[in-house]
Amino acid sequence: MKINVPPYVSAVISRLERSGFQAYMVGGCVRDSLMGKEPHDYDICTDALPEEMLNVFGDFHTIATGLKHGTLTVMSDHFPVEVTTFRSDGDYTDHRRPDFVRFERELSEDLKRRDLTVNAMCYNEKQGLVDLFGGADDLNSGIIRCVGRPEERFSEDALRIMRAMRFASVLDFRIEEGTAAAMRTKADLLRFVSAERIFTELKKLLCGPAVERVLLGYKDLMALIIPELGPCIGCGQNCVHHCFDVYGHICRSVAEIEPDEELRLTMLFHDIGKPLKKTTDAAGADHFKLHPLAGADIAERVLSRMKSSRKTVRRVVPLVLEHDNRIPARKKSVKRLISKYDYDFMTDWLKVRRADTLAQSEHMRAEKLAELDRIEELVEEIKAENSCLKLSDLAVNGTDLMAMGIQGRAIKERLNAALEAVIDERVPNEREALLGYIGGLEDGEEQ
Repeated sequence: MKINVPPYVSAVISRLERSGFQAYMVGGCVRDSLMGKEPHDYDICTDALPEEMLNVFGDFHTIATGLKHGTLTVMSDHFPVEVTTFRSDGDYTDHRRPDFVRFERELSEDLKRRDLTVNAMCYNEKQGLVDLFGGADDLNSGIIRCVGRPEERFSEDALRIMRAMRFASVLDFRIEEGTAAAMRTKADLLRFVSAERIFTELKKLLCGPAVERVLLGYKDLMALIIPELGPCIGCGQNCVHHCFDVYGHICRSVAEIEPDEELRLTMLFHDIGKPLKKTTDAAGADHFKLHPLAGADIAERVLSRMKSSRKTVRRVVPLVLEHDNRIPARKKSVKRLISKYDYDFMTDWLKVRRADTLAQSEHMRAEKLAELDRIEELVEEIKAENSCLKLSDLAVNGTDLMAMGIQGRAIKERLNAALEAVIDERVPNEREALLGYIGGLEDGEEQ
């Protein structure tokens, strides 16, 4: 089995071998290469100790930030290559990181400490593939399996539970039964993992092609990771527009939107407020009035707890808040929503509305999608017309109003009223027409 090794990686391996050491590509770069994918980066493992690596690469530019753990970053032809000494791990008393690492001379000691079989393969051009735990077979069979005993792997580092789910989603693999059972047995250890690390894995999981299957198959773990999802599981939606419970609808909607982290987070949260707002009428139909408001509050709280960036919060929360805003396909209505946010928001909002619709029942689905298509056309028309949608677009400004004798807070109030009138097409965006309209407001002639 031959893998194409980039020259800059081959140069690092060759340098180590010429110096009398073993060296192999290892981990994700081997897995991706065997799957016909271009690796994002390359890791090398070696029996050279840290001080020996420094001598071997004395004429290379190196970065020694991880040297105490055995890792040296070597710049080869301007590309970074991480070179790490074979090692074994001490006890994981915090269920996250080993208490100490022990440098080893045997490759097997390094490979047996790794998390999954598909990540525990290594390769060099002299020996070919070294696969001690059946990773290639699991790769061919589409299986996620722990190296050795899964209970031990998850006890050592509970983040591996999230990694197993992530790889199942991203690679579209199934998780082997024993590994899945151990994930559930050890799930409570996730409390030892930082919110940031869990969030990083969650975002990758959400962007995988098998996200719906993984979210549905491991709903109990998802409810542990985000407790607010728990009430959504089994929460019925007895109405003509839905054919799944709330959680099932959420899972389907995540899969229906493009694999953009923030858009997929939006769909994960968009109906999370429904259980709080559920009511059932005399005919037995369920209703969820004001659930977007509750969902936006929950989304903001969860994102904050997971140490999300402000950028993500600013994009996701308004989309959750507006996801059920069924504006009619009329230019005035579309202008108002663009004015409240911006064109980028409208692009996202249309994607969210479509994903939401595609995850519902087929009742009026074609009509709903056609309405969204018409709204998209109107957005493009409004953009082409360079319509006045913001205060800065108005043909008048605060200086004009001060010249009319208007002062303080009243300036912004009058400008906002004028903008509303222009958006509603009651007044043209022309200086004289706007000054006349604003003068009328001042005199109390029109509100």
